[in-house]
Amino acid sequence: MIFALICKDKPGGLEVRLANRPAHLDYLTALNAAGKLKFAGPLLDDEGRPIGSLVAVEAGDRAGAEAIAAGDPYARAGLFESVEIHPWNWVFNAPEAG
Repeated sequence: MIFALICKDKPGGLEVRLANRPAHLDYLTALNAAGKLKFAGPLLDDEGRPIGSLVAVEAGDRAGAEAIAAGDPYARAGLFESVEIHPWNWVFNAPEAG
């Protein structure tokens, strides 16, 4: 099942984000290589600055998605003010459908 991780940064978290970005990208690269990452990217404010992350992962259950979310270096660094985890159904333009 696909889970959407909607992670919102704490106010003033840009320095934490930048300091942990290489480890975060390595983490996502490893998830991708394992076939668990569906898509990912930053949430942006109106000026184009990152204010969070949207990550879609394949996991067997919510506990698996929670473990993936908790393992993200951004989460471990305390960047996120909130993390929402929702099961998600990819209906339009899903790669598997093409």
